[in-house]
Amino acid sequence: MTTLTETTASKKLKKLLTDISATHKPVRIKGKRRNAILISEEDWKAIEETLYLVSIPGMRKSIINGLKTPVEKCSDKLKW
Repeated sequence: MTTLTETTASKKLKKLLTDISATHKPVRIKGKRRNAILISEEDWKAIEETLYLVSIPGMRKSIINGLKTPVEKCSDKLKW
């Protein structure tokens, strides 16, 4: 992961926003007192959704079981 000082990140903010949105590679910003990670909005939304789903009791196991189920055994009740 790339690490930048807060001064450098501030100077390159427009380019960082463009690059991070395109590459989905986070950037660590090192401050004098604290550090932060800059990620794209799309990646943050994906993280929030994942955290929400795994917070539902039984959802993690259901997802794991679903991933193990062959497509042929899936219900055809949903018509696209």
